[in-house]
Amino acid sequence: MFEDRWNKEIVLLPHDRLIKAVIEPLIPHWLLPNHITVFRMLMIAPVVLLLWRENYAVGVPLFLSVALTDALDGSLARIRRQITEWGIVHDPIADKLLIGSVLFLIVLEHINFVLGVALIAVEAAMLVGGWYRKVHGRIEMAEGCGKLKMLTEVVAVLILLIALWSHVDLLVDISNGTLALALVFAMLSIWVRIK
Repeated sequence: MFEDRWNKEIVLLPHDRLIKAVIEPLIPHWLLPNHITVFRMLMIAPVVLLLWRENYAVGVPLFLSVALTDALDGSLARIRRQITEWGIVHDPIADKLLIGSVLFLIVLEHINFVLGVALIAVEAAMLVGGWYRKVHGRIEMAEGCGKLKMLTEVVAVLILLIALWSHVDLLVDISNGTLALALVFAMLSIWVRIK
C-alpha cells in the first residue's frame, strides 16, 4: 500500500514537526492522508457555493480550513510514512481545483483580470503537465516553488475574501501583489519541471 520508494528517505519540514507534536496524535490511525485529500475535493463545491452566495461569514473560514488540509495531508503522509502514488498525483489536483474554482468565481471579478486569467492558465498548464508526466511514467513529488505558489495563492485569496467580507479596499491591492508573487512562483515551478 505505501511504497518504499516514496517513504524511505523522508525529511520532515518545520511545519511537519509542529503538526507531529500538536495535531497528529489527535488523528486516528485509520484516517489516511489520502482520505484528507478526498475530503478537500468534496469540500470544493460547498466552499464555492457559499462564496458565490456571498456568505463570507461561513465561506471564508471554510475556505481557510479546507486550504489548510493541504498542509495536513502532506505532513501526515510524511510523519506516518504513508506517501502513495495516488496522493502524489491527486493532492495537487485537489489544490488546483480549490484555488482555480475560487480564482474563477471571486478573483477574476475583483482583481486585475489579466493576472487572474494568467493564474488560471498556469494552474491548467500544471495539471496538463502533471498528467503528461504520469502517462509517461514520471511521478514527481511537489517541489519548493510549487509549495510556495500554493501558499501565496491561499494567502492572496484569503486576503481578497477578507477584503470583500470587511469592505477594506486596501486589502484588494495587497491581494493583487500576493497573487503576482504566486504567478512568479508558478512560473519558476514550471521552469524547474521542464529544465
